[in-house]
Amino acid sequence: MARVAWIMGGAVVGANLFLEGCTRRTTKNVEGLFEPATVDFIGDVADTILPPTDSPGAKEAGVGAFIPVMVKDCYTDEQQKVFVDGLGKLEDASKAKFGRQFQELAAEERTELLNGIDKEAKEHQKNRENGEPDHYFHLFKQLTLLGFFTSELGATKALRYVQVPGKYVGDYPYKKGDKAWAT
Repeated sequence: MARVAWIMGGAVVGANLFLEGCTRRTTKNVEGLFEPATVDFIGDVADTILPPTDSPGAKEAGVGAFIPVMVKDCYTDEQQKVFVDGLGKLEDASKAKFGRQFQELAAEERTELLNGIDKEAKEHQKNRENGEPDHYFHLFKQLTLLGFFTSELGATKALRYVQVPGKYVGDYPYKKGDKAWAT
């Protein structure tokens, strides 16, 4: 996996999922693992990670609905537990820091909270022992990026998109500041 990331020039978001695929039956029914209110909460967290700018944000791209399906269909029971327990930890951190639930926070407070959790996640990932599960926020960020950039809005509004099939141009000119390609 590290070689694939190195060859592609950096970290591969959701690389295991990309290379191995889902091993569970697919479903859009996430009941039992996620309640409808939790799906909305997940969308708000994802939108804080990738807020709307000159392109749509993660929530508008449907990432809040995408993440629960991916967790239920593609994650192991252990990874599901880490993710679901992590949502509770995120709420606990919000209440401890601001005295309110995450969805009641202002945008700046949400960003501040998630920046702190992100530092914690990076430290965990750096120091975790072999076999120790990923930090829940690490999983959350991977799914947010995967969901956003594979959505229609992410691929067509945040990235450059040319409908395929088409003529292959291997040396297409690139100017500094151009968007990356979705196709």
